Amino acid sequence: MKNHVKKKNRETLFTRINKWLHLWLGLISGVIVFVVCLTGCIWVFNEEITGLLQPETKIARQDKPVIMPSRLYEIAYRLYPDKSPAYAQYQQGRSITLNLKSPKEQGRRAGGTTLNINPYTGKVVSVTERKKGQVDFFRFVLNGHRFLWLPYEIGRPIVNYGTLIFVILLITGLIWWYPKKWNKSTREKSFKIKWGASFKRVNLDLHNVLGFYSLIFLLFIALTGMVYGISWYSKGLYWVTTGGEKLTEFQRFESDSLQSGKRFTPQQAMDLAWQKVITRHPASEGFYYTFPDTSRAKTTIGVTVYPSKGQFYNNQSYTFDQHTLKEFAREGIYGIDYEEASAGGKLRRMNYDIHIGSILGFPGKVLAFLVTLIGASLPITGFLIWYGRKFKKKNKRSKPQKSPTMIKSKAVEPEPVEN
Repeated sequence: MKNHVKKKNRETLFTRINKWLHLWLGLISGVIVFVVCLTGCIWVFNEEITGLLQPETKIARQDKPVIMPSRLYEIAYRLYPDKSPAYAQYQQGRSITLNLKSPKEQGRRAGGTTLNINPYTGKVVSVTERKKGQVDFFRFVLNGHRFLWLPYEIGRPIVNYGTLIFVILLITGLIWWYPKKWNKSTREKSFKIKWGASFKRVNLDLHNVLGFYSLIFLLFIALTGMVYGISWYSKGLYWVTTGGEKLTEFQRFESDSLQSGKRFTPQQAMDLAWQKVITRHPASEGFYYTFPDTSRAKTTIGVTVYPSKGQFYNNQSYTFDQHTLKEFAREGIYGIDYEEASAGGKLRRMNYDIHIGSILGFPGKVLAFLVTLIGASLPITGFLIWYGRKFKKKNKRSKPQKSPTMIKSKAVEPEPVEN
């Protein structure tokens, strides 16, 4: 007991505060970190898994034009005259995904119908209908990742600031992990998992060693994730990385309703806008096309181009007036080509790809999957370390003291200690 007190007294105030923060912030945020990391590692491969589960959507690439948006509009009207196309996703090697909404089905959780259409023949290869409140598996996973399946206005801040706490935990964990002295023993404890040891020792090694190896990657994932939820952090990070530039707010454009019906029919405007964009980007791997709501004269036509398969950093978006086809000029980093952006601007455009690992292609996604899986394990292994110590202390207090004659001599494995 005296030795234990002396050891505590030898610790600096900084060390004690660091350990206290790591312990209690970890206990407070453990469930949040577990859910966010676990759902994140599942979401990483959502496109690949969806493609495997829907083999009928795989369409071999052909050397001929894909069908126009007006044709998609006609297909939708023929099958569902009470619904209108909301958006279509063109992807090389896959069917076109066409999302339909009725006036009562506005919003992500309001239901809707999705058609998968052959991009060359217009044949409908599959139909999915969702009722109000119904979501598919990966949307369910994403909802957990973003707001823990709670009401958005409650769950979103919890996830955002839970992630900020996780960043603090990673830093305090590194400080706690760092040995006071480097020797053979501390190196083995810091970098190797002793699989043949007791459960407590293996659990401690899983927390310390895997936490160290994944730390830098988890930091990148956490720091890029906070960009989407914490406004002051997002603006501040952009200001720092661009050398003082202000982040431009998202721009919303409106069509000139006074020009309705004077120049083009809605179908003509849809196709002309499409042709303008596809002519500029004939070799792109994907397009996201937003249909104008013809019942609302101020809505616009939107087309986003994805030049690279599975990556988003170099996308380019265009917005057109649905009546005149006037092209609206965007401001800020998303209003220019990726190559023209500053270093800080490029970093911001790469944010999502860094977050899910796709910035390094498929190997990067595998790395992100493994790292976030480790991230999900850290609250569990950390809790077991804390619980084991608490439980052990209670047992020691409750057990009667044995006399020296009752104690048998035997080999005992040293109690695992943190560096």
